[in-house]
Amino acid sequence: MRIGEAAKRAGVSVRALRYYEEQGLLTSERSRGGQREYDEAAVDRVRFFQQLYAAGLPSRRIAELLPCVDTGTTTGEQRAMLTAERARIQQRVDELNAALARLDELIAAAEARRA
Repeated sequence: MRIGEAAKRAGVSVRALRYYEEQGLLTSERSRGGQREYDEAAVDRVRFFQQLYAAGLPSRRIAELLPCVDTGTTTGEQRAMLTAERARIQQRVDELNAALARLDELIAAAEARRA
């Protein structure tokens, strides 16, 4: 599929796909006319990148993770990095859950006063 369709299906901009290629995170084939062509797996890969970006991982860290994703194997150093990133994300999730709980308390208190 061409770059515009891949971007649309992945929910990102065409510029984002070009950036991922510049960073070495994504590859494409070229048509005879020089246009980028992506396979179906590229869409899933970009969605995965978006999840990792949303979790706060920079493109440099994502690039370090790709060999693990592609091969399903890790070195001790990669496992340590994955474990550290997981712990960081879990801490953020815990903080967000605490914020949700507090908001729920405030909403419940406001509803009780209204009744």
